[in-house]
Amino acid sequence: MALAAALPVFGGEYAVLSNGFRIHAERHEIKGSSVLLYTKDGVTEIPNSAVSSFEPDEYIAPPAPPTAPAPAPLKDPATLVRDAARRTGLPPALVESVARVESNLRADAVSPKGALGVMQLMPATARALEADPHDTVQNIDAGARLLRELLIKYDGNVVKALSAYNAGSGAVDRYRGMPPYAETQDYVDKVIRAYVKEGGK
Repeated sequence: MALAAALPVFGGEYAVLSNGFRIHAERHEIKGSSVLLYTKDGVTEIPNSAVSSFEPDEYIAPPAPPTAPAPAPLKDPATLVRDAARRTGLPPALVESVARVESNLRADAVSPKGALGVMQLMPATARALEADPHDTVQNIDAGARLLRELLIKYDGNVVKALSAYNAGSGAVDRYRGMPPYAETQDYVDKVIRAYVKEGGK
């Protein structure tokens, strides 16, 4: 049994018996006139003469499925607001002031009238801006874009733009400025106060 003794011990192998059968083993040892086959179920001892050779187990385990990368943590609303402001070329403090007065930066905010999210977009407004108001990132981005459009429409007049954000452009155009609505007047005052408190940047 010199051939068996000369073979290396494999991590996985087959013992080929003289009668043609093959026994899978994790490894083997030569012990005198016997061969010890170590399998997952234990140890099997057979005579040297019963083994004609050993063959390596050529089975290659399939590669493990790739691990999906962990989703990037969602930025907090204040950071998202400032990012959206920079993309739209607006002062971050102005957009953040609007978001704070609108919803206190709450992504789950819903107004009695049905306005949604951080920037309190009405569903119809969100559709016009091709945004999902329930998606925080899209909600904030759309709100910043809307504010930019209003500032452009009113030649940079912040009071008119904020009034239109709250009450709609129709009301601002009808009254040629801030409409005489207590809610809108209070809203504009709060946003401007918050903006000044932030340093106007």
